[in-house]
Amino acid sequence: MQQVIATIGQMGHVLAAGRKRAGLTQAQAAARLGISQSRISTLERDSGALTLDQLLALFGVYGLQLLVQDRPDNSLIEANEAGW
Repeated sequence: MQQVIATIGQMGHVLAAGRKRAGLTQAQAAARLGISQSRISTLERDSGALTLDQLLALFGVYGLQLLVQDRPDNSLIEANEAGW
């Protein structure tokens, strides 16, 4: 699976797809991570509160990796969210 993520809102889809490709239910993934099934469900719906540590743990269980690379058009995006 290769997926470009431009917004945090897209991360939930990636998490759900990665879990399913790994052949895991939400309950199975939660058990491997020592968290509740409802937390997995929440992260797949709204990944805004996801920490980098949590993301990497999920990716590890799902057999995914995080790759950072330059944008093809080399453009920059300004941070316009509250708190920046």
